[in-house]
Amino acid sequence: MSRRGSRKRRPVPADPVYSSRLVNMTIRRVMRSGKESLAARIVYEALTTVGQRTGQDPLETFEQAVRNITPLVEVKARRVGGQLTRFRWKFAKTGEQP
Repeated sequence: MSRRGSRKRRPVPADPVYSSRLVNMTIRRVMRSGKESLAARIVYEALTTVGQRTGQDPLETFEQAVRNITPLVEVKARRVGGQLTRFRWKFAKTGEQP
C-alpha cells in the first residue's frame, strides 16, 4: 500500500456511439491484449443484433439486463463468538453500476 495516500478514482468516459459509461465498461471487460477496436466491434455488433431481434432500443435493453443480474445485497463473513457468521450488507454508492 502506498504511503502517499489513496489514489483518486478516474471517471470512466462514455463511449462515442451510445454515450454510455456502461457500454464503455463492457468494451473494456471484453478487451484482450489491448485490442480495443476489436472489442468495440464485438460489443456494438451484439447491441445491433439485440436491437434487430427485439425491436427496442438496444441500450435500454442492455441496461435492463445488467440491472436484472446485479445483486442488491452482498454477503460478508464476520467472526462472532469464535465462529464465522454471514451478514448481508447493502452496496456502497461508489461500487454501484450506472
